[in-house]
Amino acid sequence: MNSTLSSSLFTPANLISGSWSFEGDGTCNTVVDKYHGFELAKLPNATEAQMEEAIAAAYASRDVLKKMSAGERSAKLEALAALIAKHEEEIAQLMVKEAGKPIGAARIEVARSITTVRTAAAESLRFGGEVTPMDFGAGTGKTAFTKRFPIGVIAAITPFNFPLNLVMHKVAPAMAVGCPVVLKPSPQAPLCSLVLGKFMEEIGWPMDAFHVMMCGVPVAEKLVKDERVAMLSFTGSDKVGWHLKNICGKKKLALELGGNAAVIIDDGVDLAAAAKTVAIGANAYAGQTCISTQRIYVVKGVFDQFRELLVKEYAALKAGDPGDASVTVGPIIDKGHFERIGSWVDEAVKSGAQLLAGGKAFDASRNVYAPTLLTNTSKAMKVGCAEVFGPVAVIEEVADFSAAIAAVNDSTYGLQAGVFTDSVVHLKQAHDALEVGGIIIGNVPGFRIDSMPYGGIKDSGLGREGVKYAMEEMSEPRLLVF
Repeated sequence: MNSTLSSSLFTPANLISGSWSFEGDGTCNTVVDKYHGFELAKLPNATEAQMEEAIAAAYASRDVLKKMSAGERSAKLEALAALIAKHEEEIAQLMVKEAGKPIGAARIEVARSITTVRTAAAESLRFGGEVTPMDFGAGTGKTAFTKRFPIGVIAAITPFNFPLNLVMHKVAPAMAVGCPVVLKPSPQAPLCSLVLGKFMEEIGWPMDAFHVMMCGVPVAEKLVKDERVAMLSFTGSDKVGWHLKNICGKKKLALELGGNAAVIIDDGVDLAAAAKTVAIGANAYAGQTCISTQRIYVVKGVFDQFRELLVKEYAALKAGDPGDASVTVGPIIDKGHFERIGSWVDEAVKSGAQLLAGGKAFDASRNVYAPTLLTNTSKAMKVGCAEVFGPVAVIEEVADFSAAIAAVNDSTYGLQAGVFTDSVVHLKQAHDALEVGGIIIGNVPGFRIDSMPYGGIKDSGLGREGVKYAMEEMSEPRLLVF
């Protein structure tokens, strides 16, 4: 274990009502440095009784949070943002180790996390209901308005790839509206959540209202199924997300389940600039984001030129040690996913796909896979129809812009899409016809600002994140007529 890290930033234990519990069910979750392989921490997995304790305390804390004013909640969020900012570089370095995220991307994530929390602090002061028009017909002479109230306990289950900011996209809105949280972070990268636990103690947040629990699947499913939990907010794979939906009962849901995001390259755009942006969009953090560019559709007139430019940009990408600021492609999160990615690429090549770049391990001993670009693929290949979650993309020629839209929509997923076009007509067509939760013009689908509504359709999930939109999900309007 890196004792300096553990003593300065996190406690290797479950946080239950403000107490750090080093006891568990007898099994442990070992967190390792994703590039160097050494142990960072060994964390106890919680028992069912410990999860029961956390849920019961969170449920009872609703009354405590109801008594906090919006001003008090906002001040606590501002204090939390200040603490994250104070330890910004330390957290980024921890993120490099536990998640294998390149240091440049890690620093951006910590900065985004601060913005997320500060946005929640501001939204908590202006979040409210609305006046309801009623002064007509049977309502003549009446006045009505709604006020929003917190729904109750939030079960937050988060992934490895954004170990702080995706946590804050659940925790900060919950704090802003006054909802208790039981947080179950990714077993692969839970340490930033433990850092958050220490910060919550330091700012004086009611600790019965915040818990961090490492646990196995049965104990996690107890959290999901419990009727005292009002909402499940889950970010992860579509397979797990839809399973949780089936077992969670009547509670509200927000599911962000990823996809195989596509980008369209229209004629008339700056192809060199687009190629540079797309190469990074497909390979940043080794493609381990749910809106990483995976499918690239280029209209016929510029396909050959764009393909050549993109291959050159791929050659300029650097893979290796995520602690090196010049590295774009670091390690895959674990050996299993590293081997899966390689097998999917091999399968595509054996089935007739043409390899334009990569297609092999860059450093198998450290789970680093080379930035890979394929063409002549088919929808039957996993690299085209499933979520690779690695540094792999496919590029295909389409007849025209309408054909590109049809190709993007020919997917079970629908999270975000990028569109490079200078045509207002095509911009409007994309907005009208693309079956996704968000369309990004002049950029890759991986673009996200933390205040914008974010989420997908089809197998990509339901509900929306983005601070204000998550606050709406975590509250309910109550009508008053007089």
